[in-house]
Amino acid sequence: MTAPLILGIDDLRPLPHCTHVARTSQDGLRLLQEHRDTHITELWLDHDLGGADTILPVLTLLEQAAFEGEPFAIGTIFVHSANPTGADTVLRALHRWNYRARRATA
Repeated sequence: MTAPLILGIDDLRPLPHCTHVARTSQDGLRLLQEHRDTHITELWLDHDLGGADTILPVLTLLEQAAFEGEPFAIGTIFVHSANPTGADTVLRALHRWNYRARRATA
């Protein structure tokens, strides 16, 4: 049995339960691409990633993959942002593309 793969994209939180953590959207894109053909047990997303950086480039990648008929294989996506409007935007987009996503506290 394979160990769970738990990815996190957050600029500040330690996320000790995650097996890999990216601190910027660009690092998050690389992290997801590295695991493109692997089942991701959980993906933890923060909306605001410091300065002008947000999770939106990562969200675009997930949406594009689903649009092309090849969504990422992710068990559950947890959105744990302190920005309620940003979190709602992320959740709406993920649900639109049939990703299993919910709001959580990190």
